[in-house]
Amino acid sequence: MLRPWKLELEIDKNLDKAVYLQIADSIITDIRSGRLKAGDALPGSRNMAATLKINRNTVVEAYQVLINEEWVISKERKGIFISDKLHVLNEKSKEKTPVQSDRGVQQHGAIINFDDGHPDSKIAPVNELARAYRQIFSIKAKWQMMGYGNEHGETEFRKMISKMLNHQRGMQIDENEISITRGSQMAMFLTAQSLLAPDDYIIVEDPGYKPAWQAFEYAGAQLVPAPVDKEGICIESVEKLLNQNKNIKAIYITPHRQYPTTVTLSLARRLRLVELSNQYNITIIEDDYDNEFHFGYRPILPLSSFPELNNYVYIGTLSKVVAPALRIGYLATKDQKLLEKIGNLRKIIDVHGDVIMEHAVLQLIKEGAVKKHIKKATIHYKNKRDFVYELLTQYMKEVADFVLPEGGLAFWIVPKAKLDWDTVTALLLEKNIKIIHPKQYSHHPVNGFRLSYGALPEEQLEQSIKTISMVFTKLSK
Repeated sequence: MLRPWKLELEIDKNLDKAVYLQIADSIITDIRSGRLKAGDALPGSRNMAATLKINRNTVVEAYQVLINEEWVISKERKGIFISDKLHVLNEKSKEKTPVQSDRGVQQHGAIINFDDGHPDSKIAPVNELARAYRQIFSIKAKWQMMGYGNEHGETEFRKMISKMLNHQRGMQIDENEISITRGSQMAMFLTAQSLLAPDDYIIVEDPGYKPAWQAFEYAGAQLVPAPVDKEGICIESVEKLLNQNKNIKAIYITPHRQYPTTVTLSLARRLRLVELSNQYNITIIEDDYDNEFHFGYRPILPLSSFPELNNYVYIGTLSKVVAPALRIGYLATKDQKLLEKIGNLRKIIDVHGDVIMEHAVLQLIKEGAVKKHIKKATIHYKNKRDFVYELLTQYMKEVADFVLPEGGLAFWIVPKAKLDWDTVTALLLEKNIKIIHPKQYSHHPVNGFRLSYGALPEEQLEQSIKTISMVFTKLSK
């Protein structure tokens, strides 16, 4: 059959994007531009492969993508034809300009974004926070509000944070051992700059949280990765590293719900880690990024609550509790010399925190609004977690492994087959689904990804999980 169009496809085998996706996207571009119209026939796979000097299976794969996405239809014994259902889409494409994605793929429609595990902004107590902010601003004398405050934050606010840590997380801390920061990442940066020096080493979980790693590396420290299994960071590996390297200054961990795998550090390993920290005089930097949202009997107490632990920095945040845009974090430590360094550095880069916002949040805590919101949010996220677990069980149990997390806002999904994640992320992005590439968790290949559910509505979660399952199934063959 005579094909009514001249083949003009450019293939670059040096691109990260798979060749079959380059072919499929070129054809989609021609369909959208109107160059290819409904009913037009595509070249046979053998002719296409010969023209492009590639394997025929690559062309077959490209055509299969087009068929799956309904751009083309296959007619038995006749060939591949542009779908006759695209005339409406072609009219709309003239009215709207496609959005260019960060991978150079044309996107049409809203992106469903699986983030790190952000909370649902729709249930945040924004009105209550705005009311408290206005009240504090009007009640406080201007000379109080507009002057410089303490570099570690307002005393009353630090007292409230210390009370919360002592009553809810088993710690023994007072306001003079706390520093308020603009989010937990600032707390991480201040800790790294004040604790670590060039030629120091720090043990980190692998896979782990790269923004923290970047803060440590910026301070000049070298990362020493330790593997993670179903009980958290592997203590035997930690002990071996400590024996081998006398310049290890600290260890960074997310023990409550390990990032990104969501596993909880077992009690036996917690106890041993406290012993090793004391024995080798290293500081435990404990990132407890989502302590509040726990669906079991109670959250696991931090390592920093162990009275035997000598050296620690405990880092937390209120961003997930009150509102995502609220940039209030904190750190706690018994090391007064370290806290003094942190305060001095804080004065250089920020002088002091947001005094008005600290008072506003303090008022919400005293009124019980924060406690009420946490209770409401915990029920909301537990119901959503259970909904996602049902979806995963229904659509993905044959292609991936996962467990029901006791808290937090994400699942860790491990495909049963080893997948090419460049291809996975590209295929999903073609369908307007964006996940965090596993390379963001480690310098080594990781065969798993973090499926966050907190900020996405149920219909998008169901649509996405079905699509992810289809992609996993396709690439597992």
